[in-house]
Amino acid sequence: MPMSWTVTSVCFAFASVCGAQSTPQPQPPGQPKPAGQTAPPPAPEPLPLPVFVGPLKAAPPNTFDAGPFGKLHWNGILSGLGLWQGSPMADDDPLHADVSNGQVLIQKNTGWWQFYLQAGAYNFLALGTKFLSTSDSLSELFGPLPVGFLKLVPSKHVSLSIGALPPIYGAEYAFTFQNMNIERGLLWNQENDFNRGIQLDATAGPITASFSWNDGFYSNRYSWLTGSFTYAFNKENTLTFAGGGNLGQTAFRTLATPVQNNSRIFNVIYTYKKDRWIVQPYFQYTRVPENHKIGIDEGASTKGGAILASYSFNKYASLAGRGEYISSTGDPVEQSVNLIYGPGSDAWSITLTPTFQFQRFFVRGDLSFVRAIHIRPGDAFGRAGTSPNQARGVIEAGFIF
Repeated sequence: MPMSWTVTSVCFAFASVCGAQSTPQPQPPGQPKPAGQTAPPPAPEPLPLPVFVGPLKAAPPNTFDAGPFGKLHWNGILSGLGLWQGSPMADDDPLHADVSNGQVLIQKNTGWWQFYLQAGAYNFLALGTKFLSTSDSLSELFGPLPVGFLKLVPSKHVSLSIGALPPIYGAEYAFTFQNMNIERGLLWNQENDFNRGIQLDATAGPITASFSWNDGFYSNRYSWLTGSFTYAFNKENTLTFAGGGNLGQTAFRTLATPVQNNSRIFNVIYTYKKDRWIVQPYFQYTRVPENHKIGIDEGASTKGGAILASYSFNKYASLAGRGEYISSTGDPVEQSVNLIYGPGSDAWSITLTPTFQFQRFFVRGDLSFVRAIHIRPGDAFGRAGTSPNQARGVIEAGFIF
């Protein structure tokens, strides 16, 4: 049995038990309430974690008594996807179908010590890259527990988290359900999904600051230092400066630890949320310096910008879009490190994502197009890596509970 199905089955077995304990029994229709019975309390609001950028909406948490741990909360998500792509790369196929999420999320979010665990199956779709199956994602990336950390909260303004965490830079998150689009964009391909380390968060009025010492692109070498600074002008407008980099250099490579583990990265992200609109433009700069000792004969950098936006027509239907452009430096003759589709290549993309959500059920689709410029033959699309274009269609459906 594939690992992804095993993890999904375990997750939902757990979810069924917890749900049976935490779901109240409805009053039979037409039966009068007993004397003195008060109206039921309002449904709880969704928790801050995991982050849902939108337009998908998180479900309220399910709560159960865990004895000495106190009240714990759990949520879950089950979804599947289908993908068609033109000009598939070598060792890839034009059609795919797989589980995109089969996860249970358990957390304690009160008291001086808290924790967060996110376990199960996942699939990270990203524009312009090969499709990786869910079972391979589990075995070759972050295992069945991609996110898990202990959080110490000495005051309501300061906290310290230790464990496997999302990075504190970038405008898009790892899992499909968290973002406006199903697939993450070209700029995200220069960033990491998760890192292991220690993160300090502090707030003071409209200012939020975070600092982290971690292993970057899951390298298990703790030489990365990152930070972010966010200013909330009001509840609709925020501006974030974020960045960091590897203070050392390492030749360690895996699928989760590419050459970008040796990079420095900087973001400027503006976010506008009001009524039916979410608008988020951002700028990204990265640099991988040369280091002959670890096989980087000539360094390179990227500059990129993107605009992400979502508009909700009503409480059920919305349309999201993303446009982006990224360029890289380097020269194939000088054997510069390849950060996109060959040294010195550029690329742009456009993505549209209609979404429908009714209570806990959702269905949505991606229509995307990527155009690569100044490619190096063998590094772009198609079996021979010589095609500059790739179109994709993705559909995802599932339940958030």
